Amino acid sequence: MTETEPPEKEGSRATENAVMLGFFIVLVAAGVWLLGSMADIRKAQDCAAQGRRNCGTMEIPSPSR
Repeated sequence: MTETEPPEKEGSRATENAVMLGFFIVLVAAGVWLLGSMADIRKAQDCAAQGRRNCGTMEIPSPSR
């Protein structure tokens, strides 16, 4: 004789899926941000390794109207 497990509640399962989806989205966003930051640092290091002096990023403010 096999034991039967009680069926899972559909609401609980949907909540678990939503939490996992949110965690996955946060994880992917953090990975994209990290890759972008690493690319910026690599560009600055390559510039400095070539002996250049103005390797910092410059942010130009948008003109106000």
